[in-house]
Amino acid sequence: MSLLDTRVPAVLLRIDRNPFHHGTLGAVRSLGRAGVEVHVVADSAGSPVSRSRYVRRMHPPPLPGASADEILDVLRKVADHLAAPAVLVPMDDAGAIAVGRVRAGLAPSYLLPAMPDTLAARVADKAELAAVCASADVPHPVTLVPDSPERAADDVRRLGLPVVAKWSRPWLLPAGSGLRSTLLVRSAREARELYLRTGEAGSRLLLQAYLPPGPDRDWFFHGYADHSGAVRAGGPGRKQLAWPRGAGLTAVGCWTPNPQVQALAERLTGELGYRGVFDLDFRRCGESGRYHLLDFNPRPGAQFRLFADSGGLDVVRALHLDLTGRPLPDRAPRAGRTFVVENYAPLAALRPAPNGRELAWYARDDRGPGRAMRALWCRHVAGRLRERLGGPTAARAAHPIPGATSASPTDNEKASSR
Repeated sequence: MSLLDTRVPAVLLRIDRNPFHHGTLGAVRSLGRAGVEVHVVADSAGSPVSRSRYVRRMHPPPLPGASADEILDVLRKVADHLAAPAVLVPMDDAGAIAVGRVRAGLAPSYLLPAMPDTLAARVADKAELAAVCASADVPHPVTLVPDSPERAADDVRRLGLPVVAKWSRPWLLPAGSGLRSTLLVRSAREARELYLRTGEAGSRLLLQAYLPPGPDRDWFFHGYADHSGAVRAGGPGRKQLAWPRGAGLTAVGCWTPNPQVQALAERLTGELGYRGVFDLDFRRCGESGRYHLLDFNPRPGAQFRLFADSGGLDVVRALHLDLTGRPLPDRAPRAGRTFVVENYAPLAALRPAPNGRELAWYARDDRGPGRAMRALWCRHVAGRLRERLGGPTAARAAHPIPGATSASPTDNEKASSR
C-alpha cells in the first residue's frame, strides 16, 4: 500500500524546452511508482519523458516568453482535466517563479507550500542571492554589480582575474542570442563588452570572485522544507563528475554525509522561512575551507533521485505527502549511493556500485525513455559533429532536435568551461 494519497494527482510544470531534462523523468517515475496520477506540462516534441509508462498525460506548455498570467491560464486548463486538486511541482526556476506570482489564482485547483509569493524569485535571482547569504551568515563569493561598462572593467581589476560573470536572471536570456548564463571572464575588455549586452540579456550583469575547482570541492544539497520549516528528505552530495567535464551539471554524484553543508542549508532555509523543495550548489574554498553557496534553485534538482532513502522517500514524494496532510516517515539514509547520467558518463554507468545506484534514463520497469534518449542523443551528437566539421548542412544540423542545446553552466563552479 502506498504511503502517498493516490487520490491526489500531481502536475509537473517545465517551461524550459530542453528534452534532456532527466529531473522531470525522475519526478514522473517517483510519483508514478507510488500510484499517483502524473500529468506533465512540458514540450513533448521528441522528449523521452513522454515515453514513460508513468505519464498519464502530456499537456502543451506555455509559449516561450509567456507571462505569469499566461502560465496561469495554461495551468487552469490542465486543472479542468483533473478530478481533484493536484500537487503542483515546478521543475525549473522560471516555473517556480511564475507559480509564486500567481499563487492566489491557482487555488483551489492546486496544492502548494505556504511561503511568500516573491521568495522563489528572490532566491533564484543571483544578484539577490548575495544579500540573502549575507543576512543568513552563509558564505558567498564576493559579488559586484557594475552600473556601466567602465565600472565593469574596474570591478574585474578589483576582483582579480579570472572573474565569473553571471546574468542575475538567466531564465530571461533569449534563445539564439549566444549569451550564456555564466562564463569566465579573463580580461577587463571582455567584461566591458559583456556589460554592453545587458539590454539584450534582460537582467543585470554580476561579476563574482572565482573559486577554483579542485578535488572534493563541489557539493550540492537537496531537501524539502515541510509546513513547519523542518528540512526533511534529501541530503548532501558530492559532485564526482560534471558535464561538460569540469563544468556544468552533475553527471556523477554521490550521497556523502557532510554536517557543514547540512547546517548551512538548514540555516538558510530557516532564516528565509522557505517552504517546499530546494536544490543548493556549494563550492568549498581551497584556502579557507569554507563552503560558499553558489546557487539556490527553488525546485527539485535534476539529480534529486540520488537521495531516495531506504523507504524510497525523496523530496518530491515528501512534497506530496506533506501537502496532502500525511506524515513523512523517518527512514535510514543511503550514504554512498550514486547517481549517473548515462549519456554524459557512460563508463560510470557500467562500473560496480556496491552502495546502490540510480540511473537518470534507464529503468527496468520503464524502458521507453531510455530507448528514446539513446536515439535522441545520437542525433544530437551527430548534429554537433557536423557543426564542428563545418559541412554544407552544418547550419541546419547544428541543433536537429527541437529545444536541444548544449548544457550551459549556471554557477560559479560551472564557469570555467572546465
